[in-house]
Amino acid sequence: MDITVRHTEPEDYEALHRIMSGPRAMAGTLQLPFPSAEMWRKRLAEPPEGSYSLVACVDGEVVGNLGLETSPRPRIRHVGRIGMAVRDDWQGKGVGTALMEAALYLADNWLNLTRIELHVYVDNTAAVALYKKFGFEVEGTHRRLAFRDGEYVDTYSMARLRP
Repeated sequence: MDITVRHTEPEDYEALHRIMSGPRAMAGTLQLPFPSAEMWRKRLAEPPEGSYSLVACVDGEVVGNLGLETSPRPRIRHVGRIGMAVRDDWQGKGVGTALMEAALYLADNWLNLTRIELHVYVDNTAAVALYKKFGFEVEGTHRRLAFRDGEYVDTYSMARLRP
């Protein structure tokens, strides 16, 4: 299986809608369920400045996405934040690894980011393991940060620092 990563194009909105409509993918994000395809179309058509979006494809089909956001604020221009989702039927097959490799290559070699940070649910053990594989460390626990499926849940704040 060959996973390719490329920049997200506006016409990918239906594929991102499908990814974020999956119950497992949705449960791992801070997004609300039942996203509209139109919301994704608008988001991809008019990305904010400092926003970089990547998709992972297998045989031309989009199966995962990763967003990397930077700030225009001078004192934190070296910091990026990531969020990622993999389609339910493609989780555990290397898609997250391919997206992380591409995002960190972009961050390290083109954007000169020295800190990449993220939030991840403490019960998302697969994601935590993936991030640790790429040098992310847990910096703290945010108790009851998010409301998911009828209850408050904790998240880890994780970051990867590059010298």
